[in-house]
Amino acid sequence: MIRLTKQADYGIVLVTQLAQNGRAAAAELAAQTHLPAPMVSKILKLLAKSGLLTSHRGVLGGYELARSAAEINVADVILALEGPIALTECSEHSDHECSYEAFCRVRENWQRINRAVRGALEDITIADMARPNFMAGTAVRDAEPLIWLRSSS
Repeated sequence: MIRLTKQADYGIVLVTQLAQNGRAAAAELAAQTHLPAPMVSKILKLLAKSGLLTSHRGVLGGYELARSAAEINVADVILALEGPIALTECSEHSDHECSYEAFCRVRENWQRINRAVRGALEDITIADMARPNFMAGTAVRDAEPLIWLRSSS
């Protein structure tokens, strides 16, 4: 099974919440999203450090998107929280050399799959995620292989 970490999942939820409602404090975001406050604080700090969010101090402080929701994609959030997006170690961005690389017959195909997944995530913006039912039955990429995402409802 291939899954995002809770941190990446929650990060997308939080950035989407900020896209919908604007600036908010960490405690407010935790209450709005029903996510654990310590995890929310950690994720917001990481997203601010990566440049996706800006933080403001004071009574009217909080976090807000550093760019418009249409300029931030799902891949940006995952990259900021988890590092390069790849399903296998043999991606173009991997610093690790596989001990089987010299004998591997599927490396190029895995790289193609990694690019397709990364491309699909790059094609979905936070503005898209903020729209109800945006993903219901939508093809997100016109490249091979075609990846379909469906709403879970």
